Amino acid sequence: MIVRSFKEIEGTDRHVKSASGTWESKRIVLAKEKVGFSVHETILYAGTETDMWYANHIEAVVCTKGDAELTDRETGKTYHITPGTMYLLDGHERHTLKVKEDFHCICVFNPPVTGREDHDENGVYPLLTEEV
Repeated sequence: MIVRSFKEIEGTDRHVKSASGTWESKRIVLAKEKVGFSVHETILYAGTETDMWYANHIEAVVCTKGDAELTDRETGKTYHITPGTMYLLDGHERHTLKVKEDFHCICVFNPPVTGREDHDENGVYPLLTEEV
C-alpha cells in the first residue's frame, strides 16, 4: 500500500513545472509504481492558453477548481469546463485549454507517465519508460 499527499511531494522531482510556464503538476502516482496509470494534480494558470496532443496517452481530466474553455482542434467544438466537469481524451484529440481562472484538475494517464515529461513543440508528451 502506498499513502502520500500532494503536499509532501511539493518541491520534489514529482513536482514538475512546464518549460512554457503555463502549468505545474504534482505527479502523485507514476509509472515506477507499476499500477498501469499515473495520477496528477495539475494547475494551469489564468490567462494562459496551452495546445496539447496526447498522441501516446489517454487522459481523463476532472476539474476541481477554476474555469477554462476546452477546444477540440480537430472539430472546432468548444466546451466550458468548471468544477465537477470531466473530459476524456479517448481519441488522442488535439486540444487547447484557454484558462480564464487558475484551473485545478486531477488527471489520470494511461500508459502512466514517468514524471519527466513536458509537452514538445506539438503539445505531445513523449512515450518514456521506466528502467526495470
